[in-house]
Order: sequence, then structure tokens, then C-alpha cells
Amino acid sequence: MNKVQLPEKKLVVFFDGECNLCNRSIQFILKRDRKDRFRFASLQGSTAKSLLADFVQDIELNKSIILLENGRFYQRSDAALRIAKHLDGFWPLLYGFMIIPTFIRNTLYNYIARNRYKWFGKADHCLIPAPELDHKFLT
Repeated sequence: MNKVQLPEKKLVVFFDGECNLCNRSIQFILKRDRKDRFRFASLQGSTAKSLLADFVQDIELNKSIILLENGRFYQRSDAALRIAKHLDGFWPLLYGFMIIPTFIRNTLYNYIARNRYKWFGKADHCLIPAPELDHKFLT
């Protein structure tokens, strides 16, 4: 598989492109990313398959949001809170929840992840960005 060229100094969010909750979360991030910090890659795409095959082998990929920040991978609640830390507005205050032990945060995260298709539905296809946002999405 070809090596993927990542944009420098960008945070990459890997998400389940078939999950309606995940797609809404990406829309949420896009609206609060005025400093253009984020890029996005569907877990079903070639970028995710190439990058995550080497680094993230111990999780079920479709059950976690994953953040690549400064060469490190974060998953589940760690990824969500680190993403909030970089958003505009008051959202960085949520990063304070990092003081809650990971096993507690991830218990809640895992509960939502297990039920997200039932509660929010499953898309027939991956999110298709508006043309002006296309550069933010990696294939």
C-alpha cells in the first residue's frame, strides 16, 4: 500500500463514515474549526487503512474515533476531549474532564458507541463534504 502524505501541523480525525452520529460530530467540528486545525479521514477509506494498520491494531476501528496529533494516536474519550481542546469557543473547557479516570470516561464512551447505530442510524454511504470543504477530507 502507498504511504499516505499527511498535511503538516494538522490534526487528523478518523471517524466511522457510516455512522450518523460520527458524521454529525464531524459537521460540529467543522463549524468550530475557524483556525483550520483539522483534517478528516473515514475509517473506511484508504488513508485510515494505510495509517492505522501500523499503529492501531488493538481496537475495533469502527467503534472508536481516533485522533492523530503530533505523531501520536488517541482513541475514544481521549480523542474526543483532545478534539474539544482545539475547537473555538468554550469547548476547550471540556478538556478538564481528562481528570476523570480513563476507564470511567471510556465506559460511557463505549456505551454510546455500542448503541449509536440504534439511536442515530447508519448512513448508506460515507459523508460527502461540500466542495469548499473537500480539501479537509483525506481519502
